Amino acid sequence: MGARRRGARSKSYRTRTAHRNAVRPVGPRTYARGMIPEPARALANEDLRDRRVLVVEDDPTVAEVVADYLRSAGFVVDHAADGFAAIAAVDRIAPDLVVLDRMLPGIDGVEACRRIRAAHSVPIILLTALGSEDDRIRGLEAGADDYITKPFSPRELVLRVQSVLRRSLTEFAPESAVERGPFSVDPAARVALLHGEPLSLTVREFDLLAFLLKHPRQAFSREELLSAVWGWTYGDLSTVTVHVRRLREKIEPEPTRPVWLTTVWGVGYRFDVGEDADDALA
Repeated sequence: MGARRRGARSKSYRTRTAHRNAVRPVGPRTYARGMIPEPARALANEDLRDRRVLVVEDDPTVAEVVADYLRSAGFVVDHAADGFAAIAAVDRIAPDLVVLDRMLPGIDGVEACRRIRAAHSVPIILLTALGSEDDRIRGLEAGADDYITKPFSPRELVLRVQSVLRRSLTEFAPESAVERGPFSVDPAARVALLHGEPLSLTVREFDLLAFLLKHPRQAFSREELLSAVWGWTYGDLSTVTVHVRRLREKIEPEPTRPVWLTTVWGVGYRFDVGEDADDALA
């Protein structure tokens, strides 16, 4: 009997402890489970000030903290609490970037991402509490440009938002245009052409194509591409794999038998643009 009472007290203690850890005060603010409390704010970039970010999050505490950090960094923040509201908000306010939670009521974040991507080129950062590689891949395949896994640092999120926005906005792309074979990429205008026809690319797909065009016939590992294109010193290498597959689907005549964006077994990928590749298509 005594053992059962001790067990009951232990369970109650664990329940109370879990509740305290779920939402706990840190200084003057309350932080939600799945986020790392930080007293410091990410520095605002004056050249990104007043850009509009849509935060899609059904947990009001998480949404408040994320919005607070983004506003402190100079962004204008709008909020939607479910997938359908997110799609409507993108149509209505045309945000510069969307921060989209994976687990949402109505339709989940992956489906919302897919529907937004079908109609808009707005950059999307996916927040996911599901740590499996398959889940991250589903988000990337739906069109997300980046993802952050919970628990995450709000300051890291702000830095990611700044990084993705800077890559997506034309005024921050001073690089000269590149033309190789049937491809033409103008980073300043964020325009990519294949045989003179525009390609509909996400931010990361565009960056990946631009980087490869600047370095034709060079083999790059996934680690090297993750560093050069995403600016990450570490991360899930499947991010590169998914973006390569998505890019192939948009530029290759037969994506499963790529002619331009080829795999170098044991190394990574190489962009074979030039006479050899063009002859192979004849």
